Amino acid sequence: MTVLNAAADRSFDNQVFEGVAPSATDFAGYKFTKCVFKGCDLSNIKLTGSLFMDCEFLDCNFSNVKIGGCSFRGVTFTGCKFIGVIFDAVNPFILDWCFRKCKLDMCSFSTLKMKGSRFIECVVHKTDFLNVDLTESDFSGSDLNGSQFDNAILEKSNFTGARRYYIDPTKNRLKHARFSHPDVLSLLAPFEIKIGD
Repeated sequence: MTVLNAAADRSFDNQVFEGVAPSATDFAGYKFTKCVFKGCDLSNIKLTGSLFMDCEFLDCNFSNVKIGGCSFRGVTFTGCKFIGVIFDAVNPFILDWCFRKCKLDMCSFSTLKMKGSRFIECVVHKTDFLNVDLTESDFSGSDLNGSQFDNAILEKSNFTGARRYYIDPTKNRLKHARFSHPDVLSLLAPFEIKIGD
């Protein structure tokens, strides 16, 4: 396993880190540009104030990582695990990310303006999306069991193929959002309507 050492200038460009174990728990204020991380265990690492630009993470573990003030611009996460990550405090400036086939459990994205975010074929359990702007976002094929949407802007978002979600149309903005049958019927749950022959 490779060890990721702290760089004197706190900057890494065009590097590939495979099977990396950080040599320290504090990587706050670092800058990573066009880097690829494969199978890295970043759990419990402090990335506060760091910048990731045009980076790719493959099969990485972000459990309990600290990312307050962290910037994600053009970042893709594929097959990664996030447990207990509080995304609320990330830097919202030019926030641009995509999650594909990731596991997100007990995380929070509340209060963020994250238009166009993508959660493709992810398992997103017990995660909060409170007071968040998710306009034109994509949750297609994702399992959203136990996740909470409240006062969320979901206009023009894509939920086709998504399942086990609970979204109250009276508490969230859903204009032009797309859903697929039969899971779309869950939108009626808050009204306690019985559907049958």
